[in-house]
Amino acid sequence: MSLFVSHGAPTFALEPGLAGPALTELGKRLITPEAVLVVSPHWMTPEIRVGVSGTPETIHDFRGFPAELYDLEYPASGHPDLARTALSLLEAGGWSARADGTRGLDHGAWVPLMHLFPDHSVPVFQVSMPANLDPASAWHLGQTLQPLEHEGVLIVGSGSLTHNLYEVRWGDENTSVYAQEFTDWVRAKVKAGDHQQLIATLEKAPHAQRAHPTTEHFLPLLVAAGAAGEQQPGVLIDGGIEHGVLAMDAFVFQHSA
Repeated sequence: MSLFVSHGAPTFALEPGLAGPALTELGKRLITPEAVLVVSPHWMTPEIRVGVSGTPETIHDFRGFPAELYDLEYPASGHPDLARTALSLLEAGGWSARADGTRGLDHGAWVPLMHLFPDHSVPVFQVSMPANLDPASAWHLGQTLQPLEHEGVLIVGSGSLTHNLYEVRWGDENTSVYAQEFTDWVRAKVKAGDHQQLIATLEKAPHAQRAHPTTEHFLPLLVAAGAAGEQQPGVLIDGGIEHGVLAMDAFVFQHSA
């Protein structure tokens, strides 16, 4: 199984909206994984790095938010052994990758995990996004990591289904038409298991450039879908649209047998 989650703004940790309770319910239904692997746009590196710390710190990598956000901690353990298995898979798959023993968990990891596994009992490690990642290579990255499913690892791509921060309207409950139309298009492709169209989303979906002025928050969806394989439909977890433009959907993907 793999999972895409929209982590929205850091305030998602304090303001769960629709998405938070839905992720908590999902976490209760899942067979508890041996570890969670998170790919987040808030850790981008020239070459892939794999976090192998046994005690990753909680990184508060944001500014200008309420003080209580900076007091939050997500004290999950790491899983160095499975992280090094991921590193071996990446190297065998032709990726340039190395271990990182000091990196903690950025908010793209710990904020959604506060809802998915609120008791922080499941070990977590991150795999960075290479800076030159594009849609096709994001899909391939997911495919490379897929064998970790057999080790009990839940692969999570954490991004945002829409991510135009220039148009965020804090607290506005009126959904922008363009954000809804983009979201509906992606939902349809995920439901159909149409991986070719999904990979081409940023070229073909309505309002794609407006929904994603930059690509890094969309690519984790392709990592998660790629880990499930071709023609595998995803199951929608409706997260609504927050602050007018931030779609908070999640998708669950089951790998083909």
